[in-house]
Amino acid sequence: MGLMDFLKPADINAGVEEFRATPGARLIDVRTAGEYAGGHIPGAVNVPLQQIGAIASEVPDKSTPLFVYCMSGARSQQAVGALKQMGYTDARNIGGIGSWRGDVER
Repeated sequence: MGLMDFLKPADINAGVEEFRATPGARLIDVRTAGEYAGGHIPGAVNVPLQQIGAIASEVPDKSTPLFVYCMSGARSQQAVGALKQMGYTDARNIGGIGSWRGDVER
């Protein structure tokens, strides 16, 4: 992985494919409850960035693969940093739902 790989924005479509192919993985939407209610990726759990500390009640096993998204990728990047500080070992930012090409649940 070179420097350019770090500069590329996350591809939420590839990230969701990887989530679906990863046994035991969780898809985490860190947008607000209102944004989530307006439409989210099927299978996603809403844990708003402001409440990310409460993730332990939703995902107690800190080795669970977490695929995190928001609207553009900025809040999910912040959330991944917070999750890693809390001891989650496999959290990744998959970007923003604004680039999602699949269906959404309401």
